[in-house]
Amino acid sequence: MYPGYFISFEGIDGAGKSTHIDAFRHLMQKRFPQKDIVMTREPGGTPLGEQLRKLLLDAPMNLETEALLMFAARREHIAQVLEPALAAGKMVISDRFTDASFAYQGGGRGLSLSKLNTLETWVQGRPDGSLLQPNLTILFDLPGEVAEARRSKVRAPDKFEKMNLDFFEKVRQEYLRRAQENRKRFHIVDATQTPEAIWNDLESLEIIL
Repeated sequence: MYPGYFISFEGIDGAGKSTHIDAFRHLMQKRFPQKDIVMTREPGGTPLGEQLRKLLLDAPMNLETEALLMFAARREHIAQVLEPALAAGKMVISDRFTDASFAYQGGGRGLSLSKLNTLETWVQGRPDGSLLQPNLTILFDLPGEVAEARRSKVRAPDKFEKMNLDFFEKVRQEYLRRAQENRKRFHIVDATQTPEAIWNDLESLEIIL
């Protein structure tokens, strides 16, 4: 629907996606010098979204409240950042999008997937009946226990990073379920590899605009 191109980075906390996302931006800029690139994140990406991000990552709240605020921040993000950038032909690289809501609020926290499907349709629905989704989702996949060891080095973990191993295994499995259902959109990176091997994987991605 848009002349732009939308890429999301996903993975459980500790999987290493943040280590590579900025370098990936430079790779895309080198590969597509004619494209303006917009870097963004969820929750966040707008002034309102960043305010909601602080609440979502730190404040205790009801699970359904959490999901509704996530999608409220997303709706603002879509309206203010994603749709204008994609309509203008830009490349958008986002640190998380809706797959994270299914993984964390659905898989990890146990919210009904049917409720998340309803929110996804409402917030991302387009006039032609389609959903706004990334053209490509790069999923950094890592066993929960390995990610847990990496997270232990985080100095000030947010409320999600403090969750136990069982939570993150459920998050991981929901990510993999989403990837299985959307094989054409997802590229799964084995995040147990060395940073050099992971980067070689990212460099080998064939992206056709």
